[in-house]
Amino acid sequence: MLAAACVLTPHAPTNLAPLSAHWPLGVAPFVLLLLAIAVLPLIGATSHWWESNLHRYAVSLFVALLALLYGVATDGVTSTAARLEHAVLLDFVPFIVLLLSLFVIAGSIRIETPLRGTPLQNMLLLAVGTLAASFFGTTGAAMILIRPLLVSNADRAHRAHSVVFFIFLVCNCGGSLLPIGDPPLFMGYLKGVPFFWTLSLWREWLAVSLLVLAIYGAVDWFLWSREARQAQPTRTPARWHVEGAPNLLLLLGILAAVVLIDPSRDIPGTTLRPFLYLRELIMLAFLGVSLRCTPRSVRTANGFSWSAIIEVAVIFIGIFISMQVPLEVLRHHGGALGLTHASHFFWATGSLSSLLDNAPTYLVFLEVAKSIPSDATHVMIPLTHGSVREDLLTAISLGAVFMGALTYIGNGPNFMVRSIAHASGVQMPSFFSYALWACVVLIPAFIVASVFIP
Repeated sequence: MLAAACVLTPHAPTNLAPLSAHWPLGVAPFVLLLLAIAVLPLIGATSHWWESNLHRYAVSLFVALLALLYGVATDGVTSTAARLEHAVLLDFVPFIVLLLSLFVIAGSIRIETPLRGTPLQNMLLLAVGTLAASFFGTTGAAMILIRPLLVSNADRAHRAHSVVFFIFLVCNCGGSLLPIGDPPLFMGYLKGVPFFWTLSLWREWLAVSLLVLAIYGAVDWFLWSREARQAQPTRTPARWHVEGAPNLLLLLGILAAVVLIDPSRDIPGTTLRPFLYLRELIMLAFLGVSLRCTPRSVRTANGFSWSAIIEVAVIFIGIFISMQVPLEVLRHHGGALGLTHASHFFWATGSLSSLLDNAPTYLVFLEVAKSIPSDATHVMIPLTHGSVREDLLTAISLGAVFMGALTYIGNGPNFMVRSIAHASGVQMPSFFSYALWACVVLIPAFIVASVFIP
């Protein structure tokens, strides 16, 4: 489901002071937090210390405090307060409420399968998840299918690679076909991009999905063949069985709330403007229904734990506050980057989306693309205000969605899936190791996808 910042407010704050000349100092807290996430788990003296959510919370809030102190010193209290309001109340609260609702509801669905983690079965599971991501959203599909993947591979000696490719496909690349698949596309829909226009991205979606699936199949088959030579523990074969199925209806309710309730516009078919946080209250109501009506035994059997969502909340509160200055820098200087061709927009949007939130990054480059004059050789896509060249819109959309897979923090579901897998005993790659995996596997796939961009 849509899990990113700015779902509630597609517009940047308008009451901030002009960008300070000392903006590199304002970017430093965000960089510091990224380094903490990447480096502290790798250092022997800090690795165990970092495992505590309390310690992560301390680091996250310390970095956020540095960002706020920079804002007060350079822009004043009023502008800093506006920045904090936008980061916490208008970005983080919708983000974490949505993730929390999906996490609890999807965690109340237990799917038993007879799958035993063979390469073919794993490829089919990832293929289903890649398709489902565009219809249930990347977060919804990921939360439903990550546990069946982990259970079916429980006897495998090598499991981390399956989770990594799951993040590539289900948490990111799969959500390319509809606006409900990934937050940047939903932001485009709010800006006036036709709802079904994203179906035109099917060639790039199919090319990347097939190529990454093929690479995964080769890696998984190689590891499976090595494991087959060793004695492996066996499990009693399961059967196809779903517990907590009514939660699927609650997931559809979350989907409907995201699509239909937007405080910046009237409820479709009415002249009623929803009040702030109405959508979030509805989501929390669905969460309460799930907790009340689903037997606790279902979540217990599912290995449900609150640790993953707590870890995401602790890390991302600091990210949301400290990334405001980098986003302002991008808004101010994005037009001076010399972007003229679709390939420029594809790689620029994507590379920044892997570190910053991909929804506001999408919006920044969309505004830059609107300023580029049209000509008779390019198809124009009408928006609510103005229009944009279709080739540039295609490049921005694909870059924002695809390249959120390049780091753990590139998209909310990435970090959550990593946490769930880690809690299940899977030794996940470090921040740098994951980024290396992503670059080696995905960059060639993205180069292939860029060939299809008009």
